[in-house]
Amino acid sequence: MGNIRTKSNKIKKRAYTNMKKLEDYVRSIPDFPEKGIIFRDITSVLSDADGLQLAVDAYRKMLEDVDFDVIVGAEARGFIFGAALAYLFHKPFIPARKPGKLPCETVSMDYELEYGTASIELHKDSIAPGQKAVIIDDLIATGGTVEAIAALVEKLGGKVVKICFLMELAGLHGRDRLSGYDVESEIIYEGC
Repeated sequence: MGNIRTKSNKIKKRAYTNMKKLEDYVRSIPDFPEKGIIFRDITSVLSDADGLQLAVDAYRKMLEDVDFDVIVGAEARGFIFGAALAYLFHKPFIPARKPGKLPCETVSMDYELEYGTASIELHKDSIAPGQKAVIIDDLIATGGTVEAIAALVEKLGGKVVKICFLMELAGLHGRDRLSGYDVESEIIYEGC
């Protein structure tokens, strides 16, 4: 039995030494969704087992010393990473969804996008007063979505103790909108 465990650990260690950096798994698509924009695509991270492992590990490290009760994931890619982290930390997962997607009574918040407005909702009973929440999303651009989610958590009586992103587009200054929170991004792109 001991030999099997040792062999398994060696295989895992070897896999890590052959991995690329997380940034190497992110696909950059020029002129999408419109000319002049470079779209940072995480589907290339998700579709590679090593890339996915690196991404989840990066989030896990961001949360190692954080005292929290629940993980709130932003629709839709925040669901992927948020659910994996909720499993790893054995915490409840709360989905923040677009209007009309949650079946029970909700609270909602409107927010500004680069190209218009949108709305986000939480179940009214998803956060108990005093609960400490972590918000997970894949990307921070203008910060509007996560700013609205944080406002909803606080409206329900919770406290946002950390906000984590895989990627940040620093040129859009989304972090400025979240200046009252502990915000961390694994990869920072200086442009838009």
